[in-house]
Order: sequence, then C-alpha cells, then structure tokens
Amino acid sequence: MSILITRPEPDCHELTQQLNAAGINAIAQPLLTIKAGNDLPDLINQLKKLKTDDFLIVISVHAVNLAHNYLMSQDVCWPKNVHYIAVGHKTAATLKRVTGQKVISPQTRCDSEGLLALPELANVTDRQILILRGNGGRELIHQTLTERNAKVSYCETYQRTWLALNGEALCRTWQAQNVSTLVVTSGEQLAYLTYLVPKQYLTWFFQCHLFVPSQRIANQAKNLGYKNFSTVGSASNKALFTFLSKIGSMG
Repeated sequence: MSILITRPEPDCHELTQQLNAAGINAIAQPLLTIKAGNDLPDLINQLKKLKTDDFLIVISVHAVNLAHNYLMSQDVCWPKNVHYIAVGHKTAATLKRVTGQKVISPQTRCDSEGLLALPELANVTDRQILILRGNGGRELIHQTLTERNAKVSYCETYQRTWLALNGEALCRTWQAQNVSTLVVTSGEQLAYLTYLVPKQYLTWFFQCHLFVPSQRIANQAKNLGYKNFSTVGSASNKALFTFLSKIGSMG
C-alpha cells in the first residue's frame, strides 16, 4: 500500500516525511504552487479602512504568511483594534503568532460553515469585514455575511497556480508504486486531480481510499465517482497523520 499526498508544499512533503518515518509508504505529489496574490499591494489600504470592532477573517495559512511577509516588507504592523477570525486551528495559531492578538476559530467544524456558526459573527450589521484568501474558492462566507448586512470585501493575498502534469505518466507510476490511498485537502484539488486521470485509469482510481477534510468534499467525491472515502474532519497534517497511521498499521 502507498499513500498519495496531493496537498501543496510544504505541507505535502512534511506529511510524506512523517508517514515514511513511521514506516508507512507515502508519495508526495503537489498539484499546485502558491505565490503572492495580485491584491497584496492594496492590503495596507484595506486594513486602514477597518475600524474598532470590525473583523479580519483569514482563510488559510498561506493567506497569513503572504500577508505578513508583505506587511513586514513595508514596515507595517497588523491592526490591534479588530477581531481576528481564522477558519482552521493551524491558521489560527499562525495568525496569533504573527499578530500577537487573540484569534477566534471554530473548535469542531473547521470550514466555512463552522466559521459562520461562530456567535461572534451572528450580528454583524454595518460591520466592515475583510477576508484574506487566495484566488477563487468558495463564496459562502462572503455571501452569508453580506446577507447578514455586513460590508464584506476580499484581499487575495496569495495565488494558486495549477501545475502542468502528465496524468497518464503519473498514473502509470502510481500503479507501479501500489498507490491505494489518496489524500486531498480541498474541493478544487479533488476536481483537478480527477481531471488529470485518463479515462482508462478511472476505474482503478475511483476504488482508491480517498481521505478528505470535510463532508462537503466527501459529497463532491461521491458525485465524481469515488467509491471509498473517509472524512477526517480537518485538513491539518496532525489530523491526517493520525488517520493515516491507523490504516497504515492495518497494512
């Protein structure tokens, strides 16, 4: 059994190394690269528009890191008078470290739905909310908070660029390496990975055990044709390692 890890760098290689060190064969294959977003030059201006008790929502660790690097390059500090909210635990920890501020995040469901269920976001009428994210992605947070009468804006602090990969060559390699388990951490990654697989390999690929972070992506996997999938409940390497270690110990 080999586990194919498709999440972006550096998490892809870190998780692969952890699994290999535990005696579980894992293969790293990132599907995309991360670079600075086109909206970064406007980040400082957008932060200055936030008033006391407004909200800054951060979608991912990449959004934190690229924004922080830019602010440091401009000798600008993070604002101290706003509420910081992050989608996941790792993002929250990273945001807290760079800002020195309290960061609110969902405790159980670490996704858009979990974030929107936070009591702090229940009454946001006329509040400014700035969302730091990558290019594209789900619109649920923006749409829902707008419906709650908040004034919501985006700053795309990072950009995903899909790698040009040869699906047929990769599938031949993966079969030779006995890949039987897949790790995918976003719906966009799952769609692109499935797109890469040639038709003649789909029957095999859909039988692989797919691990995803949320029920939403599990539903997407089912609709695409995957037969065997598990929901981890988190996209963190810690959670993924725990789940994958269990199946690895069973051979």
